[in-house]
Formats: sequence, structure tokens, C-alpha cells
Amino acid sequence: MARTFTTEARRTQIVRAAIETIAEVGYAKASFARITEKAGLSSPRLISYHFADKDDLLRQIVLEVFGAASEEMTPRIDAEPTMTGKLRAYLESNLRFLREHPAEITALTEIGPHLRTADGEGYTSVGSQDHSVAGLAEILADGQRSGEFRDFDTRSMAVLIRASVDAAAQRVRDGSDVDLELYQREVVTAIELAVRAGAPA
Repeated sequence: MARTFTTEARRTQIVRAAIETIAEVGYAKASFARITEKAGLSSPRLISYHFADKDDLLRQIVLEVFGAASEEMTPRIDAEPTMTGKLRAYLESNLRFLREHPAEITALTEIGPHLRTADGEGYTSVGSQDHSVAGLAEILADGQRSGEFRDFDTRSMAVLIRASVDAAAQRVRDGSDVDLELYQREVVTAIELAVRAGAPA
């Protein structure tokens, strides 16, 4: 089905309503009926017209949230001339996105365990992180080659860095009283100290 501007607008409306519904009531209670009400639509059939099933809608949520995050993060990372700057930009822009988009992050963490591929296979937390981990490992390896970073296993360090971001996402979902601005500052400082050349191995 060719997508017109109106079709895309309606899909966006449904995705937005689904994000807000899941963030408010959780994955289990986010029925098509609730999403229909949140979107101001006349019937759940309008959701079924645009999405094959709930899994199809969930996959679109993931694509749109990750796409929005990439749009905010990539220019900031690319603008930095050093690997130290790129790593800092990655952390700061990622954690800022979490802080400024709590509904999206809550929805992602809610649907993660239930997400299925188009073939019906379940996603794993490890698999979903692979792209981010690989990108981080590349930045870290480039920093080692440039002499900015000490010698360490880049994949292990990338997993550790990714874990610090994922921990913040869980705090957003759970409504933690941790100050995410302070958390961002401490994480950036800790990671920079951990990777910099001359730091203890």
C-alpha cells in the first residue's frame, strides 16, 4: 500500500498515542481500545488498517524512538573533532534524550521484553544493544589509535558504557528520584577518567 501524507500522519498519530498509553498504563493494559481512545479515533479498526497487529505497532514505536534519538545524537557526535569529544557527546546527548523524552523511554522499557521480529522471534536485550555497542567500540578503538585512550578491551568497555545509559533508562521508567543531570555529569566524568591515556589499566 502506497503511503500518502494522510496515511503517514495517521500512523504517526497512532504511534504517539500508543507511546503515551504504554507509558501511562504499561504494556499489558495498552489495548487497541485504549490506544484508540488516546488517539481520538472512532474505532480500533483504524489501527488495524495501518498496522498488521500489536507487534507491528510496537516495532514502529521502536523505529521512531530510535530514529528521533539518532537525529539528536548523530550531529553532536559528528561535530566533535576528537574521540574524547565524540564519546562525551554520545553520553551527554543520549542521557539528555532520556531526560527529555520520559514517555518514549518508559514505553521502550515496557515493550522491550515483548517485542517480536517480523518472523515472530523475540528480541534479546543483548541483541538490541549490539548496534550501539559496536558504534561505541569503534569510537573507543579510534581513540586508542589516536593516543587519546589507554589500552583496554573496546567491546567490554562499550558494554560497560552502554550499561550506564540503560541504567538511566530504567530510572526514568521507575520514576526514580535520582537527579539525571547530576547523573549525566558523574557518568561522563567517570567514563572519561576510565578511558583516558595514562589512567591505571
